[in-house]
Amino acid sequence: MKKFLIFFSDITILYFSLVLTLLIRYPDNLYEKYTVHLYPFSLIFISWLLVFYIANLYEPKLLRNNIHFYSALFRAIIIAAAISVLFFYVIPLYGITPKTNLLIFVAVFTGLEFLSRSVSNNILQKGFKKSILIVGTNNQSLELDLFIKENPQLGYEIKSVIDIASDKLKHIDMVIKEEKIDTIVLSPEAYQVPEIIDIFYKSLEQKVGFVNLASFYERLTGMVPLGAINQIWFLENLNEGNKRAYEMAKRVSDLVFAVVLGLFSLLFYPFIVFLIKMTSEGPVFYKQKRVGQLGKTFEIIKFRTMNKDAEKNTGAIWASNNDPRITKAGGFMRKTRIDELPQLWNILKGQMAFIGPRAERPEFNEQLKTVPFYEERYLIKPGLSGWAQINFRYGSSVADAAEKLKYDLYYIKNRSLILDIGIALKTIRIMFQRSGK
Repeated sequence: MKKFLIFFSDITILYFSLVLTLLIRYPDNLYEKYTVHLYPFSLIFISWLLVFYIANLYEPKLLRNNIHFYSALFRAIIIAAAISVLFFYVIPLYGITPKTNLLIFVAVFTGLEFLSRSVSNNILQKGFKKSILIVGTNNQSLELDLFIKENPQLGYEIKSVIDIASDKLKHIDMVIKEEKIDTIVLSPEAYQVPEIIDIFYKSLEQKVGFVNLASFYERLTGMVPLGAINQIWFLENLNEGNKRAYEMAKRVSDLVFAVVLGLFSLLFYPFIVFLIKMTSEGPVFYKQKRVGQLGKTFEIIKFRTMNKDAEKNTGAIWASNNDPRITKAGGFMRKTRIDELPQLWNILKGQMAFIGPRAERPEFNEQLKTVPFYEERYLIKPGLSGWAQINFRYGSSVADAAEKLKYDLYYIKNRSLILDIGIALKTIRIMFQRSGK
């Protein structure tokens, strides 16, 4: 609901800014000019909203009055304005080339948008909040406690985290009344103590809501808490029989886009080949074994980004910041993900998808089997990009892999064409920010 309200607010501000712009320029002829400008500006408004979405300006975790948010908002406005200029001057199909009007519009919208976002962010951070009581102290409940405290804009306030052995549980009615609790979050261990369940059952008359930790954690963070799930969770949530229509539609779209992007990318191959050859010795392409769906190994093909025989003396090791094995051209290709273009061939062969968990190397996979439920990520095909890739930095350790697994399991459970489109759009932001690795 919060996302929708902010999205609707942006639409309102876009059209109101257009009206103000035309009122400033044509006070005596507003209606006629509005009729002329309405359709072409409506088209560019779509691009503005897409840019805002890609820039994460509708993500609750970003909606805070700080320099990080406002720099992201300013960059998004600059990019959207540049797209608008290209639209009107490269494709002049609508009989208007609004130089002054566009400049005034951008200025008016920027002022109104900054004001609107400042007010809405302040309301989210300091406005009405639901009071939360967490029952059970474990790593996941403490992580959730910290996450909510660091993100007040989410609309929740942790009143207390109570251990299942605490005397407070015997007087839970008083705690609920005194703290005005709206929701009680139950850790897995709380369900194993019949006395606690009986206490909460008697508290239903307090009009308080109950939710299990795994579901609440997932809804707020976009991750699945590994310590709060078990095999029953997988049986209840990963019903692959319900995904058949989606998987068929996804495969068809993967084939279509792989062909289209593959043919288009061929135009850039000569420049990429020239760049690789000019900056390092060795072959242009690089093949590497990866673990795919259901644990089957396959070979991915990429543009070479490391020195020739980079792992000859070391064997397989994690990539790191300022990795000396990466060539000058390779660093640029990795950050922009250009090196992954040949993997379109793996998509055509059905070994990969556009969206899915990262395809891991077999050598690292053996180390990662120590992470609980790690092999469940192989239920689906690996992808060029994915929920973990856009939400977490590049993993370079077992601990990082465990964090990314939380995102992978969230994607496997909730995957849909809508989510795939969202991931694909936000991958564009990573490419242009050059934040790949």
